[in-house]
Amino acid sequence: MTATGHAIIGTVIATKIGNPALAIPLAFISHIIGDLFPHWDEGTNGKTKSKERIIKEALIDVILGFALSYLLIFLLFPQTNILYAFLIIVTSQLLDWLTAPWYFFGIKPFKVFYKFQKMFDNRMPAPWGIINQVAILALLVLLAKIF
Repeated sequence: MTATGHAIIGTVIATKIGNPALAIPLAFISHIIGDLFPHWDEGTNGKTKSKERIIKEALIDVILGFALSYLLIFLLFPQTNILYAFLIIVTSQLLDWLTAPWYFFGIKPFKVFYKFQKMFDNRMPAPWGIINQVAILALLVLLAKIF
């Protein structure tokens, strides 16, 4: 799942669960659950892309994720504490942050996180991997707003 997808899931968790003792582990686990769904992300078909392209796509994804998350908070969930949301969003993305040093720069101690993520990462090429992800996230936000 994209960093944007994980950020939106983290945002929903932050808006619905005010107790960090529950929200932090749930946000971490949500990363694994989110990656189980078929999805597209920057690494999909990564062997056909340059590292520079993947890094650019990843940076855009991270920025978009935080921007959309904060937009959701301001428009739909204004009662949510921004700093708390930031903590939960980063936690929901944490496995990707821990994978990045190995994936982009070959820093060996981080390879264990990459291998761990590969056990449940279920990629799907665009456009369906994007459509599937957007549909899941839209449903999640809608349910969070209703309930």
